[in-house]
Amino acid sequence: MLNRLRVGCFALPLLLSALNAWAQTEAWPSKPIRLVVTFPPGGSSDAAARIVAPRLAEKLGQPVVIDNRPGAGGGVGLELVAKSPADGYTIVLASAGGLTANPSLYKKLSYDPARDFAPITTFGTSPFVLLASTQLAASNVNDLLKLVRSQPGRLSYASGGNGTAMHLSGELLKSMAKVHIVHIPYRGSGPALMAVVGGETQLAIADITTAAAQIKSGRVKALGVLSKGRSPLAPDIASLNESGLPGYESVGWFGILAPAGTPAAIVQRLNAEITAVLKSSEVRERFAAAGLEPLPSTPEEMADFMKSESVKWARVIKESGASVD
Repeated sequence: MLNRLRVGCFALPLLLSALNAWAQTEAWPSKPIRLVVTFPPGGSSDAAARIVAPRLAEKLGQPVVIDNRPGAGGGVGLELVAKSPADGYTIVLASAGGLTANPSLYKKLSYDPARDFAPITTFGTSPFVLLASTQLAASNVNDLLKLVRSQPGRLSYASGGNGTAMHLSGELLKSMAKVHIVHIPYRGSGPALMAVVGGETQLAIADITTAAAQIKSGRVKALGVLSKGRSPLAPDIASLNESGLPGYESVGWFGILAPAGTPAAIVQRLNAEITAVLKSSEVRERFAAAGLEPLPSTPEEMADFMKSESVKWARVIKESGASVD
């Protein structure tokens, strides 16, 4: 009898805790939800968040408040959310760099993407394009690779900064093609694009939205998109994969996560509502106008994608010696 009483005394708090967690889940959401965006206002991920937030709020019956927390390649916002209560009221929109490259780029990281978060869904992609100066004697990827191999170390490419997805995309190109091109970091896609327009570098990697006007005006040449296939946003530009570098694929992507330990029912509800918004024709049109492509997934698919991308970029970072500013 005494032993049964002891077991009962230990079991009662666990039962009460479980009932309390169930009650909280059933009532969720009962207050506004904070969506932390790991980049400043004006960028592609912020634009995507502001397209989706009001529509998600309608589905959940509560406001979705955007909180921009830029810095450290997304690390500032990710650390904040990793340390937030796992109650479904704080979620984060983070990029590939913060989720899959930062662990290899930073010697000390205040969060662990695999341990500290519950993936909800991949959210969208921002396709990159390889650009060349109009003075460069290359009109496609095959031409470029022949030129680089004949002049190792003579050509340079601009990116939006050390450790960015654009920088790592260039290092992946060099690794797969076994060529030597000098990397020159700039502070953002815009300055990187202007570097190749102004002749400071022969090449640049930028997102399609930033580069579209310069490509259309003929001030730069588009040698290829970095996604595996052609982008719906630029169907006339061949991919590197199909035009000289088989197997190449690199895209800027971002996803939504909650703190680890968030109840599974809340994660599934968020996944269902967010993916429904992303699949709507209105949101697809607004994403396209912003140079984005929706990328809905299940939580499990996102977790698997993060694992494979982490392995891929860890190898590239190790081989290239890439570092942060």
